[in-house]
Amino acid sequence: MSLQTLIDDALATKPPDRPVWIALSGGLDSCLLLTLAVCAARRRARPLYALHVNHALQPAAADFENHCRVLCSRLGVPFYVEQVRVEPRGQGLEAAAREARYAAFLRRVRRGETLWLAQHADDQAETLLLAGLRGSGVRGLAGMPPRREWRGRHLVRPLLACTRRDLEHEASRQGVDWIEDPSNADTALDRNFLRQEVMPLLAERWPEAARSLARSARLAGEADQLLDELAALDLVAAGGEPGRLRLVSLRQLCESRQRLLIRHACQCLGLPPPPLARLQALLSQLDARGDARVAVVWSGAEARCWRGGLYLQSPEVEPPTEWQCEWDGRPGLMTPAGRIEHGLMPGDGRSGIALRLTLRRGGERMHVAGRGRRDVKRLLQEAGIPPWRRSRQLLAWQENELVAVLGVAVAPGWVQSDQVSAMA
Repeated sequence: MSLQTLIDDALATKPPDRPVWIALSGGLDSCLLLTLAVCAARRRARPLYALHVNHALQPAAADFENHCRVLCSRLGVPFYVEQVRVEPRGQGLEAAAREARYAAFLRRVRRGETLWLAQHADDQAETLLLAGLRGSGVRGLAGMPPRREWRGRHLVRPLLACTRRDLEHEASRQGVDWIEDPSNADTALDRNFLRQEVMPLLAERWPEAARSLARSARLAGEADQLLDELAALDLVAAGGEPGRLRLVSLRQLCESRQRLLIRHACQCLGLPPPPLARLQALLSQLDARGDARVAVVWSGAEARCWRGGLYLQSPEVEPPTEWQCEWDGRPGLMTPAGRIEHGLMPGDGRSGIALRLTLRRGGERMHVAGRGRRDVKRLLQEAGIPPWRRSRQLLAWQENELVAVLGVAVAPGWVQSDQVSAMA
């Protein structure tokens, strides 16, 4: 199959009323992809836009932008530029540039639209080698997926099965001009070292090395998809809540499936998965006695065991204990403990009652219908509120009288939650 036919077929699957964006860097792969996409779009009557991200990291950045502008003008493609500022902030320059680039994609490409990226088989081979050298698992070895949903956008890599040699041949045939990035010669960067020093040696011994490694990444991607489906089944068996896994179900799994399930649950929650050492530390504590305070923390997330459950969550931040605010009893108010999901009003339907919200400070008591005055601490225990969340418990007061522990209990004469919406 020719490269033009490959792009024609890829574009034919896109809705005719939704544009396809081309991430245009000015290099060989993206300039050729845009040229082929323009030919396909004319035949398929699809709207096509080009997006260039200027990282401003080198003097040649202006030359890249100008080359892309001239190319788009010649091809008759609407051209857009996103200027970004790359701030490493404890990460490598390559990673920071990628983060800034994807943030630019997010700003320009709308939900439901498609962005084509021009990575090819050699890029995929380098990605697999880098992942292997980092000791990555199947997901890392799978490299870049040919397509995926990302923040409501469709990311597609239509050239991923083609080698750079294929692209060079087609670009020569079509008379496509491009600019070589001077930074590609800097072998101090890991990917450039592989590209300049390692891949040529592999190709001398194994001429199809890039294509073969890319195929291995594709097979690893299929294996990763199967593992994802297995983890989804284990999640259902463990209660179906990624934020609280039943320990009895987790303990029935072998260690590798325990690791898989915890990583899958973190992914569902949008949390970073635990590094291997932290994950092993967590697994070693799953058999701790029921009243033990198990807590394992890693960057951006934490895990806690309590009452037969493994809780996965963002790190708890202690709220300001002296916080308070006025409240009209309606849900939706944002507080240091999060958004209020429960409404509160007097049982007789009176409106305009002034309430005051505070966080639990300890020692509070409330009159509960049929039970007399009860310690808030005991009410939270009985409601199954984990200990580390009790300092974030919201209390509602009318003057100096506690009338509700939100989501847990109310005083006589008060109505909470769905009953409020039904009366509104």
